[in-house]
Amino acid sequence: MGDQPLDLRRVVATEAALALIEELQRQHGALMFHQSGGCCDGSAPMCFPRDGFLVGAADVLLGEIGGQPFYMSRAQFAYWRHTRLIIDVVPGRGGMFSLEGPTGRRFLTRSELFSDVEDACL
Repeated sequence: MGDQPLDLRRVVATEAALALIEELQRQHGALMFHQSGGCCDGSAPMCFPRDGFLVGAADVLLGEIGGQPFYMSRAQFAYWRHTRLIIDVVPGRGGMFSLEGPTGRRFLTRSELFSDVEDACL
C-alpha cells in the first residue's frame, strides 16, 4: 500500500465509452450528459448535443467525461453522493432521446462506493 493519490472524480468513463463519445462528438459537435432518473429511458446516462438540453439550478455538474460535462439532478445526487459513476458502453439500443441510440451501443452507468477516506475528502 503506497501513497497513491486519491481519485475524487465523481464520474469517470471506460475506454469504450470514451471512444463512443469521440465518435458522437465528430458527428454532433460539443456534447453533454445527464444521468436519467427513470421515466422513459430508465436510469441511463443520456447524451445530448451541448445546446440540446437545458440544465438549471436543480442540476449538479458531477464532472466531465471525454471533455464533455456530466450532470445529474440535485435530488438524485442526494442518493448517489457517496458513489463514483463509471460510464461504460454495452451492445444494445440506447435511450430514445440519447444520441448513441442508432449506433447499436448504449451508455450504461455502473457505480462504486467511495472509500471512507475519499468520502471524507469530498
